[in-house]
Amino acid sequence: MVRAIVGANWGDEGKGKITDMLAQESDIIIRFQGGSNAGHTIINNYGRFALHLLPSGVFYNHTTSIIGNGVALNIPYLIKEIKSLVDQGVPEPKILVSDRAQILMPYHILFDEYEEERLGGKSFGSTKSGIAPFYSDKYAKIGFQVSELFDQESLKEKVVRICEMKNVLLEHLYHKPLLDPEKLYSTMMEYKEMVAPYVCDVSKYLYEAIQSGKKILLEGQLGSLKDPDHGIYPMVTSSSTLAAYGAIGAGIPPYEIKQITTVVKAYSSAVGAGAFVSEIFGDEADQLRRRGGDHGEFGATTGRPRRMGWFDTVASRYGCRIQGATEVALTVLDVLGYLEQIPVCVGYEINGQITKDFPTTVELEKAKPVLQVLPGWKCDIRGIKKYDDLPENCRKYIEFIEKELETPITMVSNGPGREEIIYRK
Repeated sequence: MVRAIVGANWGDEGKGKITDMLAQESDIIIRFQGGSNAGHTIINNYGRFALHLLPSGVFYNHTTSIIGNGVALNIPYLIKEIKSLVDQGVPEPKILVSDRAQILMPYHILFDEYEEERLGGKSFGSTKSGIAPFYSDKYAKIGFQVSELFDQESLKEKVVRICEMKNVLLEHLYHKPLLDPEKLYSTMMEYKEMVAPYVCDVSKYLYEAIQSGKKILLEGQLGSLKDPDHGIYPMVTSSSTLAAYGAIGAGIPPYEIKQITTVVKAYSSAVGAGAFVSEIFGDEADQLRRRGGDHGEFGATTGRPRRMGWFDTVASRYGCRIQGATEVALTVLDVLGYLEQIPVCVGYEINGQITKDFPTTVELEKAKPVLQVLPGWKCDIRGIKKYDDLPENCRKYIEFIEKELETPITMVSNGPGREEIIYRK
């Protein structure tokens, strides 16, 4: 049985916590896209962690954690992340890395920094983790698969060829130091030593796991609105953030994905540039940001303050639809307990017309939010275990969102801890 856990919005919805929680009943957890550019914050009995490359199921002894072929694999980062878990008392996790995963190269990070610098005020707000240059190379067919590390002769030749190409850009576009092929080759030999113990034919491993009835979780990074096809292009990430891509990024048949748990936040937040219709500013945003998440709404990778907004039914309904959500996990609901009244964005006004459909970016840039105000519940809901024990206005808020999303909300998270969850029938 395969279940995907994905985000409905801009990322930062709380997928890490939901994955960590559901991993308890799973055998295998797979990261299927993205790289170390976004973090998943997890709080459990070992402490507080921000994972970037490792799947959020690494804290259990019975699970196998997989880096799928769709991931941008930063090898030294992966090794550092494993070591930091072990240093904090977590038992060494069982990890497999797909032999078809591609390697995030040191120059990808440089090119990311150089391009943002070159664009100046028109930059994408990149985390400078090398993600866009990595995926550009992958699809231009000049990337390196993990398996290539083990054929030294052809690797040496390819490194020289790639450096020639990259050095033209470095010299003439960016005016930066050139790459040295010998140095790069020896770095790749270090990478080989680091990653060798984990390398595996992951699609074969998963085929056998599915045949034997194992429970598998696919963990997505970011959310629907950051998808390069269906998101707020061009202010998106460079790999597909959708559950459908989980089949490709892990190497399994699409019909095996039976459940799509889409994580939705009880308000909105976003990191990076791009249209954000329900965005709020000033004191109103500061107050929500300070109370949000576990330590406030700041990026797990960059520490940047997140942009804040009210719940956006237009974006979230679209996000659930494009993911193919079979159920919704609603997170950070406890954060809203301080408000007398809670505005919700229920439509977009574009050129004097009101729409409930999520538009393409050009139209989205012109959209103004249509707000509806719901009564708050003015109390702390942490520690509540049963849905019926929630304050009436809190239940009304959940039911209002559920109706707008057109997808059942089966889980409500009312605190950052692993156990702070309310299940709904």
